[in-house]
Amino acid sequence: MEKKKSFLKDQSGAVLVIALIMMIVLTLIGLAATFSSVFEIALSGHKRGSTDAFFSADSGVQVTVANIENFDLPGKYINKKYDPFTDNNNPNPTGAKVTVNYDDTQVGAPRGSGFSATGNFEFVHYVIESTGTDQLNTGATPSTCVIEQKVVRLIPTLQGGN
Repeated sequence: MEKKKSFLKDQSGAVLVIALIMMIVLTLIGLAATFSSVFEIALSGHKRGSTDAFFSADSGVQVTVANIENFDLPGKYINKKYDPFTDNNNPNPTGAKVTVNYDDTQVGAPRGSGFSATGNFEFVHYVIESTGTDQLNTGATPSTCVIEQKVVRLIPTLQGGN
């Protein structure tokens, strides 16, 4: 009986077991923090890329709309793809791919514009499509964004405006 009591009271290896358990727990916490950090960094990189692509596409639309020569003649761009960035009058450092198409599916005044349907204006409808990409291209698949903008040009008829 004496031997059993002394064996149960002997705690010489308990510290080692507790220390090993604590090391395993701390290692798991460290690994979880590392994986979480790596995931967050990748997520913020994707967000930056998609934001960059959006602003690149938006700059293509803005540069195209800013130059009235892109819309000077009705029907000038019928069934044609037009790249305004080959022209020095339309500089765009982001390199967005832009097409301007004459929209013959819609005629007349745009809804909610305040112009009557019988006014003395001719309405020419265009659709600008701008595709922007991530400028840094750091990822395996760079982000892209496509923006479509509708533009309506008012042209007074020979009778004059209202």
